[in-house]
Amino acid sequence: MLGTLLTLVAAALILIVLWYFLKNLTTLIVNSILGIILLVLTSHLGILGMSGFTITWGSVLICALGGLPGAILLIVLNIAGIHI
Repeated sequence: MLGTLLTLVAAALILIVLWYFLKNLTTLIVNSILGIILLVLTSHLGILGMSGFTITWGSVLICALGGLPGAILLIVLNIAGIHI
């Protein structure tokens, strides 16, 4: 009886830990995808007069790790004349 109870408690703890990490992982993935979409739309539509805005591996990496704030940072840097 005690072994079954301990197994149920351990399973519940594992489930809680997995839920916490997967919830944060989902948020990170959605943020990264939105950042890359913003980068691609800015590049192809020429938003803010940035027709020369090119997508490089560095800019994709910044958007993948930084998400929307990373994409906004790249746009601001491009407006300032700094190209990554």
